[in-house]
Amino acid sequence: MSKKAMYDLRNMLCDELDELARKGELGAGDLEIAHKLTDTIKNIDKIEMLEDDGYSRDEDYSRRYSRDGDWQSGIDLGTANTLIIHNGKVVVDEPSIVALDVHTGKLVAIGTQARQMHEKTNPNIKTIRPLKDGVIADFNATELMLRGMIKKVKTSGNLFAPSIRMVICIPSGSTNVEIRAVRDSAEHAGGREVYMIYEPMAAALGAGLDVEAPEGNMVIDIGGGTTEIACISLGGIVCSESINVAGDVFTNDIQSYVRQQHNIRIGERTAEAIKCSIGAAVSDLEEEPEDFVVTGPNMLTALPQTVSLSYSEIAYALEKSLTKIDAALMKVLESMPPELYADIVKNGIYLAGGGALIKGLDRRLGEKTGIPFHVAEDPLRGPAPMSPAPPSRR
Repeated sequence: MSKKAMYDLRNMLCDELDELARKGELGAGDLEIAHKLTDTIKNIDKIEMLEDDGYSRDEDYSRRYSRDGDWQSGIDLGTANTLIIHNGKVVVDEPSIVALDVHTGKLVAIGTQARQMHEKTNPNIKTIRPLKDGVIADFNATELMLRGMIKKVKTSGNLFAPSIRMVICIPSGSTNVEIRAVRDSAEHAGGREVYMIYEPMAAALGAGLDVEAPEGNMVIDIGGGTTEIACISLGGIVCSESINVAGDVFTNDIQSYVRQQHNIRIGERTAEAIKCSIGAAVSDLEEEPEDFVVTGPNMLTALPQTVSLSYSEIAYALEKSLTKIDAALMKVLESMPPELYADIVKNGIYLAGGGALIKGLDRRLGEKTGIPFHVAEDPLRGPAPMSPAPPSRR
């Protein structure tokens, strides 16, 4: 960009700032815009100052003024959790939730700290989960969350804010509008270059699969908002299915079950704890987990009531939702070319995402399909899977 273009851009931004000032009383949105305009003007001034000192715009400023050059990151922007990977390491792993001041719209907390406030806030603070069913439901909250989580990564030593290259996971069933919303949020949060990758492809790469090979590989990524099922070959997705049945639906199923069967109201956090502790896909596990004791108000008397929940009850509560995943899996298998189907039978199917931690899920799916299933050692972060066991045929 020439000096004249830089000068014109600065003047245009200053004019917008003056126009905001003339409005008098500013809302939360106006203050946010003013903050962004001010930051941009400051950065332009710094660039002009450096050019006056003899540095060329053609040189890579980010490389010259940061220790590691461009700040490159991989972001798993999930409905339940958001991960940021930098230099091959997970540097941020936080719940996808923010807490905002109701009156000013100012960010109060993000991630784990905001999660601790969830369902416990006073009227002055509200907690928001910015993503729903794998896509952005609240644009502003998503941007604030991304900004806050990026700031948690150490970037000291940079003259400017880091020049960020982002690779972000998106559901395979995303529309153009939903993809654009993710891109815009990432760019507003500081991303200079934003790339998209479909979640099943990212899950396959995380599982250590050779996605470029001329053979079929299949992954099931059960996240918080969506379940992604895809067959991958030669670096592309051959056939896939994305359904809005995943961790959040499992949590709602548990809440409904406890309310209907035991007449007790429980919150989302308690239902989540039950799911993580004794969530099961079959009612006859070889290693039975201990019952989960839960206390809540009786729906009729409002008096405290305590019940002990078994894993078999949770398996019953999740049955309806798991059946929908069964159906989606069969749909993908039916649409798969025969040669790739043979590869899948030989290589097995890989389970990833938090939903893969549901006890007995691999066995359930193996029994229904006759295909071996692999479960990652840490499905939430996607390391190489463990050696598969052949499907049970009882």
